[in-house]
This record gives sequence, structure tokens and C-alpha cells, in this order.
Amino acid sequence: MNRREALLVLLALGTMPRASFAQPPGKVWRIGFLAPLSRSTPSRPDVYYDAFVQGIRELGYVEGKNLAIEWRFADGKFERLPGLAAELVRVNVDVIVTHSTPATQALQRATSTIPIVFAVAVDPVGSGFAASLARPAGNITGLSVIDVDLGPKRLELLKTMLPALSRVAVLVNPGSSVRAAIVRSVQAAGQHAGIKVLPVDARTPEEIERGFVIMAQERAEGVIIADDAFFRGQRRQIADLAVKNRMPAITPWREYVAAGGLMSYGQNIADSFRRAATYVDKILKGAKPGELPIEQPTRIHLAINRKTANLLGMKISPELLLRADEVIE
Repeated sequence: MNRREALLVLLALGTMPRASFAQPPGKVWRIGFLAPLSRSTPSRPDVYYDAFVQGIRELGYVEGKNLAIEWRFADGKFERLPGLAAELVRVNVDVIVTHSTPATQALQRATSTIPIVFAVAVDPVGSGFAASLARPAGNITGLSVIDVDLGPKRLELLKTMLPALSRVAVLVNPGSSVRAAIVRSVQAAGQHAGIKVLPVDARTPEEIERGFVIMAQERAEGVIIADDAFFRGQRRQIADLAVKNRMPAITPWREYVAAGGLMSYGQNIADSFRRAATYVDKILKGAKPGELPIEQPTRIHLAINRKTANLLGMKISPELLLRADEVIE
């Protein structure tokens, strides 16, 4: 009896080994993740990256089962992003998630075919990632940050905290693609309110420290911190320097306030990372990134740190307390 005949006999007898009928292993999706900062650890959790993992898990993707994530972290060294982007392209992932405009720019240069989902990016159309918010048209989509539009509102809130405000600094990263737009936005609002605006550039921890020295020398009475992934990684340093120099600051995200900053006004970035998981899910199910509209935030969060206000010798007005979504004691 040859092998074929033996198999036919086993089938007829119903004794075919089970392994031969087993289904092939389920698909294991491979997601790339490019981040300019460091990976979270039990002692230093990162609410952003952990939020993405939570969001993708809620959609049925579990690492070690049907999902593998190729993590790439620049650990605050933004010059490493192009090399890390090239690595992700070489390992041939199904889709790549990015944090920040610089990370998305690095991947845009590295691939025009692998779908890219940015969890946060400032002005995605102006940055060249999409033809329009409604129809991106290329291989990139995701969730935008509206930092440029919020500059005037942050100035207004800082003036509510400091009614006599007449000189304000704006800490910006000179390498940001929207640096000029952010400064113009605040300067226009400042001119209307009779407030002089002083742009201060910083792209390293040392330059941040020197920046606060410049603010003090120029007699700035407060500072607006621009939305920037590098600044976010230095939020503890910025909060400490603001208190040390008795410089009331308004920042983009509540994580600054949790780190000791005075006040923040911006969208919930952790929620944006969780929402990015829904884009990944749609793409893995066949949707084209160029046909997925870029999402804009619909809710802005105001947080105030009462302890920091006390350290600065400031009294928070009842108006601000009523407007705040969160007051950290």
C-alpha cells in the first residue's frame, strides 16, 4: 500500500491524525511604533504609549497572540528618528504608529507605501502629511493637534491668572515645522491685548535653562510653552525652572501640571493615542489610510495646580477655578 492509499484508508476509518486537520495558525499582525521619547517602565509609566496598547487590546489585538509590536524609541535624541524609521521599514510591518510631527516626517521620507498613523501631529496638512483633513490621499492619516489655534486662548488664560500681564515669553522649538505659525498666532493676540510677546528658542535641556534666564532678563511676567514632543519629555525640568524663576507658565497638556506646572490648556493626548488604535484596526481590516479622515479634537482640557500657585504666591481667581476641568491640589 502506497502513502496515498494509506491516507485514503485512514480517512475512511475516521482515524486520520488530528494534526492534519488543524487550521493554520491565525494571522499575527505586526505594528511598528516610532516614538521620540523613552519606553515606559513600571517605575516610570508613560500614559501615552500605554494608552495605545490599551486601545488596541480593547479591539481584540493582544501582544504574543495575534499581535507583535516593533517598538522603536529615540530616548529624546530626535536625530535618531530617521535611522529608526528606516529600521521599521526594513522589518516590513503592516502599519506604523507615530508620536510627534518629527517622527512622522522621518517615516514619510522612509516609505510611501506602508500605512502610517500619527497619534499626534501639528498641522498635518501644512506639514505635508495630507492633501486635506477630510481626504488625506496618501499613506498617512491620524489625529491632529490644534496647538497653533490654542495660542491666543492660552494667552487669555494666563492674563486671567495675571490681570496686569504686559510681557509674556513663548518657549518654542526652532526645529518645529510650526514654530513660526505658533509665534505669529500669539503675537497677533498679544498685539490686540496690548501684551508684548518674546519668542524664546530651545531645542536642548541646556537651551531650556538658558531660555528661562533670558525670560528673566527680559522681564517676562509669564511664559507660554508651545506644544512640542521634546518639551513634553522635559516637562519636569520646565516645571521646576518656572517655579525657581517665579515664572507663571501655561502649558499644552495636563502632564505638565501633574509634574508641577501651574496650568495647562489642551487636548487629552492619552485619548488621542487610544483613538489611534481605531485607525490601525480599520487599516488592518482593509481600509486605505488616504481615505480615512484626519480627526481633530472636540474637547479641550483646562488643568490647574493649586500647590504650584501657592509656591508662586499666586491666588487663583474663582473664575478660573470654575472653568477648570481639573484642579490638582
